Amino acid sequence: METKFVDVILPLPVPRPYTYRVPKDWNEKICEGARVLVQFGKKKIYTAIIYKIHHTPPQHYRAKYLSELVDEFPIVQPNQIELWRWIADYYMCSLGEVMAAALPAGLKVSSETIIMLNHHMEIDFDQLTDREYLIAEALESNEKLTMQEVSDILQLKTVYPIVQGLIAKQIILIEEVVKERYKPKMNDFVTLSPNYQSEEQLKQAFDELSNAPKQMHVLMKLLQLGKTPPEKVEAVKKTTLQKEAQASSAQVKALAEKGIIEIESLEVGRLPSYQSEPGEKQLNEEQQAALESIEAQFEESRKPVLLQGVTGSGKTELYIKLIQKTLDSGRQALYLLPEIALTTQIISRLEKHFGDQILVYHSKFNAQERVEIWQKLLKTEQPKLILGARSAIFLPMNNLGLTIVDEEHEQSFKQYDPAPRYNARDTAVVLSAMHKANMLLGSATPSIESRFNAHSGKYGYAFMGSRHGSAQMPDMEVVDLREQYRKKKMKTHFGEPLYEAVKKALSNKEQVILFQNRRGFSPFVQCNTCGWTPECKNCDVTLTYHKFLQKLKCHYCGYNIPHPKTCPACGSPEVQLKGFGTEKIESDIEIYFPEARIKRMDLDSTRGKNAHQQIINELETGEIDILVGTQMITKGLDFEKVSVVGILNADLMLNFQDFRAHERAFQLMTQVAGRAGRKDRRGKVFIQTFDPDHPVIKQVKKHNYDAMYNVQDHERLNFHYPPYYRLIKLTVVHHDKDLVLNGSNELAGMLRRILGDRILGPEYPAVARIKNKYHRQILIKLEKQLHLGKTKEQVASLITDFNLMDNFKSVRVIVDVDPV
Repeated sequence: METKFVDVILPLPVPRPYTYRVPKDWNEKICEGARVLVQFGKKKIYTAIIYKIHHTPPQHYRAKYLSELVDEFPIVQPNQIELWRWIADYYMCSLGEVMAAALPAGLKVSSETIIMLNHHMEIDFDQLTDREYLIAEALESNEKLTMQEVSDILQLKTVYPIVQGLIAKQIILIEEVVKERYKPKMNDFVTLSPNYQSEEQLKQAFDELSNAPKQMHVLMKLLQLGKTPPEKVEAVKKTTLQKEAQASSAQVKALAEKGIIEIESLEVGRLPSYQSEPGEKQLNEEQQAALESIEAQFEESRKPVLLQGVTGSGKTELYIKLIQKTLDSGRQALYLLPEIALTTQIISRLEKHFGDQILVYHSKFNAQERVEIWQKLLKTEQPKLILGARSAIFLPMNNLGLTIVDEEHEQSFKQYDPAPRYNARDTAVVLSAMHKANMLLGSATPSIESRFNAHSGKYGYAFMGSRHGSAQMPDMEVVDLREQYRKKKMKTHFGEPLYEAVKKALSNKEQVILFQNRRGFSPFVQCNTCGWTPECKNCDVTLTYHKFLQKLKCHYCGYNIPHPKTCPACGSPEVQLKGFGTEKIESDIEIYFPEARIKRMDLDSTRGKNAHQQIINELETGEIDILVGTQMITKGLDFEKVSVVGILNADLMLNFQDFRAHERAFQLMTQVAGRAGRKDRRGKVFIQTFDPDHPVIKQVKKHNYDAMYNVQDHERLNFHYPPYYRLIKLTVVHHDKDLVLNGSNELAGMLRRILGDRILGPEYPAVARIKNKYHRQILIKLEKQLHLGKTKEQVASLITDFNLMDNFKSVRVIVDVDPV
């Protein structure tokens, strides 16, 4: 029998697939895309994906045998592997890092290190350190311990050196235990026994239970819930039966022991089901014209199309028409959204139209739910609408016909850490091309890059310039904060015009949204006597005060301390809160509008699985009068009763040291302003600023996207930024500041020797230390005409050479292609 080998992808940042030998009796069972368990290193077991089957042994090492065959069918399809390969090449990372991001955790089996006492050795406790003694003592009362349990006992994050010391002294042994992460959800169901499914048999059962009235009641409830007649009684969930019959588990069990009922454990899905409702909205003339234009461009070429439609223009109705046409043709549709907060309203709208044809996939689902979605897509032959955030591009799709990227300008389509640092919008363009699927990008405020691609003919283009129905664009008023402070008309953070508008809206039973792009109660605390401010011990940032927690907290690493009553530097009691975040605004509103029902929507208030949905539902049903939030509230949410929107400090968005700062400020302000007014009610938007003559403020006030685009396009061309140039950002990271300084200088010098003045830096970022690691950045600017693939190969080779140098072996270099 022939000897087969497989190249496998490991979920690790290793530079290439590794080759393993196939046991001969598995030769006919293996297939590309299936999972296998492999030993990598001395003992660790990992889930790997079969990448390639061949007959060539590796040249530089002896191939190990595969440890276990997990699947006898592919769980990753060839088109997915092709996409993984493109992501790894384009974003300069390993296939293993892409695999780790793409596969749900529940599909990745791995081993866990277990330690136990070596009973062949006599322990001399006097020879042990204090920490070694604690472990040995714990193992005398526990047969085995996991590494996490050891970590908990010692209250240390890193315990490997201590465990290695015990291994060296032959006091403990270790083993690797493989654990399957995914378990199907099982529920107990109750049915009538086959011996009691006729009227006569059932009468006999009731006679038997004449002295057990509670059990008789359970049986009667089963017949009621299972919809008699007895020969057709449906299975009823055991917990439901117990609840309805007000019975105990023992009473149900007693019926089973008498043979009257049977209890069977069945697999049930974890995924929610959706019900469709009849009826659909008619498109207006502008929507119909845009739809026809998009469909004509799809027919003419396979180019992506950019749909630019002002807030409230009805882009979702167009999406529904395009999705329906795709599903009717027997193909799948993928609808990508940037934030989980967006999906709540969108799901309810799409649910009404598509019912159980929808599959929703996002990060708030647990590992088990994600596996079920993956498996459902692998098995289904039916056309489906897949709705999700950026990770949905990794799902197995065998017949993709349409991809929609809504709010395509959003930064949250970009993955930051860990690798792969991909942009889901750009990856979706490649995915659609691989499937020969139509591709639509939608936004009221497109990114400069996408609008440039439409302008240059790389993308198609469609436009909708008015709101749907009789709705008008909101009235924009700029509030000069300098004047408000000078005339003493400010009420903490509210200028007089905004304050009066909020008061009027509340009296009219209308709703208000207040936007402040900073969470927490106060950005920082400062001593008025000596100027001391508390800083994070792990990061180069000041701590933010959170009133709810009564603590000062770092938003980078989570480090927190109690709010100091006196200054630790000088002892002064004059320690005051400075600035304001969403929590502080919420607190102040309660003072000015005590009768108003107020809610906050930011990262801190929406950590729970259904927290977004709850807030959105309460706003829709009128249970919230004022919603205070960060940029989460800008994300395409539609509420008919919102008549006033206040941007409390527009200057915070304009003063970032970033070439995209003005573009993002325009997008954020336009998007949050778009929440005001719908149908026959014109909304009012107040932009509070110390610089009312700023060009971006004027562009937002006039809803003038083209003016903003023209200015930004001109500046990007002159200063060599996207869309005219490509960027690659290298970040040098280490806990030793000098090593980061010297290493970044060395790497920049190496790069300059091949790329010349295309290299900027190195320089420290705004936050140079995070979690006790220092960062220094190098920016590479590349002309569009330059061969990108070849340049990336050169850069990757230089990074490898850099990491081979004795001084810099421990220095990490993070590569970010197309940083945002």
